[in-house]
Amino acid sequence: MAFRGWTDDALEFFEGLEADNSKTYWQAHKAVYDEQVRAPMEELLAELEPQFGEGRVFRPYRDVRFSKDKSPYKTNIAATLGEGYISLSADGLGAGCGMYQMAPDQLDRYRAAVDADTTGREVDALVSAARTKGIEVTAHDTLKTAPKGYAKDHSRIDLLRMKGLITWKQWPPAAWLSTKKVKDKVVEFLEDSKPLNAWLEKHVGGSMMPEHRR
Repeated sequence: MAFRGWTDDALEFFEGLEADNSKTYWQAHKAVYDEQVRAPMEELLAELEPQFGEGRVFRPYRDVRFSKDKSPYKTNIAATLGEGYISLSADGLGAGCGMYQMAPDQLDRYRAAVDADTTGREVDALVSAARTKGIEVTAHDTLKTAPKGYAKDHSRIDLLRMKGLITWKQWPPAAWLSTKKVKDKVVEFLEDSKPLNAWLEKHVGGSMMPEHRR
């Protein structure tokens, strides 16, 4: 079937799950999840695959082995799409792209490229361009001070302190979520993220460390 967006039932499902994150709620509303939440995500991924790569929906179950929070279910549905990421929750739609968490060798190459005059100016300009389009450029974790070997007053210290680099955009719930406009917004975001992602692929690349190889 063609992707037509998510109905209000999808957001209401997550609102209910946030209020009652239990097996009882999940089983009582499993059909809503399958039909109104997961099915549209799979349809969206299928339509985007020719342009952006294969998609994969994450499991809805939380890994609670090492967490104090024993809630069994994630309160969003998320999927990867090539180098991109899509998420839907009661808070609306989110999309991300880039290198969320760099391995040590990647981080070394990233910092060296940010520090170097030519490549550093390039990434600084790409970050600025993305932000002018309303895209957040951030990282999962940021050092409180300069990394070892770099000056605290470096002109690109904010980028050097990041331990990853991603573009991110969040859209609050709105009427267009139940239309094909969702696809248009995700495509626009991924296209706008391509220049920064290309810089990361060229100057950082994948990890050479055995435990991080795909």
